Amino acid sequence: MSSLRRPGSASPLSMDRRSFLRYAGLTAAVVAGGSLLAACGKDSSGSGNGTTDDGSKYGTVAVQLSWLKNIEFAGEYFADSKGYFKDAGFGSVNLVAGGAASTSVEAGLGTGKIWIGMSAPQTTAPAVLEGLNAKIVGATYQKNPFCIVSSAGKPINSPQDMKGRKIGVQDTNQLIFNALLTANGMTPNDVTIVPAQFDPTPLANGEVDGWVSYVTNEPITLAAKGFANANFLFADYGLPLTAETLTVSQHTIDNEREKLKAWLVADIKGWRDAITNPAESARLAVEVYGKDQRLDLDEQTKEARAQNTLVVSPETQFNGLFVMSDELIAHNIGALGKSKIDIKADKLFDMSILKEVYTEYPELKAA
Repeated sequence: MSSLRRPGSASPLSMDRRSFLRYAGLTAAVVAGGSLLAACGKDSSGSGNGTTDDGSKYGTVAVQLSWLKNIEFAGEYFADSKGYFKDAGFGSVNLVAGGAASTSVEAGLGTGKIWIGMSAPQTTAPAVLEGLNAKIVGATYQKNPFCIVSSAGKPINSPQDMKGRKIGVQDTNQLIFNALLTANGMTPNDVTIVPAQFDPTPLANGEVDGWVSYVTNEPITLAAKGFANANFLFADYGLPLTAETLTVSQHTIDNEREKLKAWLVADIKGWRDAITNPAESARLAVEVYGKDQRLDLDEQTKEARAQNTLVVSPETQFNGLFVMSDELIAHNIGALGKSKIDIKADKLFDMSILKEVYTEYPELKAA
């Protein structure tokens, strides 16, 4: 989750962070008032979707990103800018920016305002349990980027190293942090939890020993400011959740399968390009798609390289990008259980569409 400097920020480390809601399992806004549930039967292809006034096969689709337009969506930028979406039959693909103040992907699917969106199991699962008829059909990030970052001089290299230490934890990250503790046989009493915002200056100032962060962001921005640091991933210590998951309505899976496969083919091509060209990924984010965000080119390039380690894994090299193996799905279901979210795998995940894609286009698996 890349963060963005707020123009005119007083602190050199102050960053405008997303609230992490989609990773914390907090879905009150999604299901408030039952509006999402009432909309579950609607065609979720969104405004203008399915129309072919432009002469294309599939018309226009609305794709909601999980955050503001930064490096996280490099694959979608390539797919759009290089014409992969058009070649796949889409008149246009509207990349809708997310953000702390935006409607959630789950709510957008429920009301039919979007056709597909990037979310996370911790957010989609509770919405499904509340009645949203949707599934995760792939995962861009095979590992979630949550980490604990600390000073290189006093590193915290594992959950056990947190014992007796002060850890800055944002309110909306308390749930997943507690799940990390539970997964490692610890309780909140083993650490000193310091309520925090998203600006890691207290860590740099030595007020805390560790900070809940995104591995693609704070370690990079802190190092750029001269603060040498260490980190460990939640995913390596009992919480192997995926992130930037591709979520669609069951209606799309059942009635627009070829359209969904066409979109996935184009997006896979885009991410293949993004993985091999971090510099161009950063340029597209900084100069084109996120040009109003005042992004830093060098920082975005470093974040592109860092996120590639989350996108590519031995399993994706064998199965193809976005595919979650049965084992990884089982690990996600187990991790959700540690966050007190109990759901069956077949209620949340459907990898059959991607498997069909790679059967029909085996060349997309090639490195």
